[in-house]
Amino acid sequence: MGKYRAYPEYRDSGVEWLGEVPKHWKRVRVKNVATLNPSKSAVRGLPEDMEVSFLPMDAVGEQGELDLAQSKLLGAVIDGYTYVGEGDVIIAKITPCFENGKGAVAKSLKNGMAFATTEVIPLRCHNERDRQFLYYLLSSPPFRPLAEGSMYGAGGQKRVSDNFVANYSFAQPSEEERTQIATFLDRETAKIDRLIDRQEQLIELLKEKRQAVISHAVTKGLDPDAPMKDSGVEWLGEIPAHWEVVQLGHVAISMQTGPFGSQLHAEDYCEGGTPVINPAHMVDGKICPDEKCAVDEEMLEQLAHHQLRAQDIVFARRGELGRCALVTDHESGWLCGTGSVKVTLNMSRLAPKFLLLFMGTSSARDALSLMSKGSTMENLNTEILGKLKIPLPQMDEQVRIVGVLGERLKKIALLREKVESAIALLQERRTALISASVTGKIDVRVAV
Repeated sequence: MGKYRAYPEYRDSGVEWLGEVPKHWKRVRVKNVATLNPSKSAVRGLPEDMEVSFLPMDAVGEQGELDLAQSKLLGAVIDGYTYVGEGDVIIAKITPCFENGKGAVAKSLKNGMAFATTEVIPLRCHNERDRQFLYYLLSSPPFRPLAEGSMYGAGGQKRVSDNFVANYSFAQPSEEERTQIATFLDRETAKIDRLIDRQEQLIELLKEKRQAVISHAVTKGLDPDAPMKDSGVEWLGEIPAHWEVVQLGHVAISMQTGPFGSQLHAEDYCEGGTPVINPAHMVDGKICPDEKCAVDEEMLEQLAHHQLRAQDIVFARRGELGRCALVTDHESGWLCGTGSVKVTLNMSRLAPKFLLLFMGTSSARDALSLMSKGSTMENLNTEILGKLKIPLPQMDEQVRIVGVLGERLKKIALLREKVESAIALLQERRTALISASVTGKIDVRVAV
């Protein structure tokens, strides 16, 4: 903010969270400048077969963007959804959508109207030129933290009330200044958004690079001059001539699905007991337990043969097939859940970390998905998993591949952390710039 100057004179706003504001700005409430939830009466007489834009929550972005790909007939949505007119400002009111900043100015709507999820609040500005300024006002501090604090309801059903939004006090600049501030923010946030887009593209490139590095190492090896041979597996292609191709079941000591649903019911779970590991708890090859998804000592004893041991690999039976995680010493003794399969390997033939890396390749996951297509839904079982073909170097080479990949992936991870840090700083700058502009902490008039 250092390159922007302050206004010449300030005064106390009389509102704790606003503090001092430019001397000529006036204190008003949102309801003084906009109508919340405009009436549908003006559109009720229109033909029911008229096409209108349709805005589920997924269509509302976090940086002011709207996806207008969907439309409905007026008669199908007029009574079950929230009416939004051309130029209305909309903000999400339910958690976590509100906290994530979902909101926009509704533009280019089919026939000038849309019907949106009931979890948004539409606001129609009394002065059309105020639309963009109001959007910025409601998308930054101090409004957002205060609104979060006012939410009513519990858990994932907490909402910002219409009454809070209507009565929110802010300092209003002159009409000309409101337009200047909106124009300035349109330009400056667009610059920041372009920088963020570039950084996000870089993250995607790093993800692709990571996949390519892993895939090449676990299917082609580390020696670029090694003689190759046809693996006999179409999706695997060529592998080093001295490698084998084996079915996973041939290098596993055991494969076992988690307990049947009749053995472990939802009411058996407790908080703070021994964790039960289901697909949702497998993240990037690691186990991330949910303290509420656990069982007590009595249930643990009944299901003892489903306990995990260090160096087991636990697989997801449903969802993203091929998702798996390595069981460490810390997780030894936890339970394999109903939605999972535990695999104990013959570690004289296949290193668990090598298998974990191989399962991270798109080839392995696509193969499992294809093999499971025979059932009504993709669902992994021990028979399918056991037939998965694995490229198998000698154990010393597996260990070397795991070690070299660890160093290469660490470098990629460090680069990604730097990029993510840059994105976070840009997002902070964006928020700070909006907040400083709409609260009068900086004078942007000369910058327009």
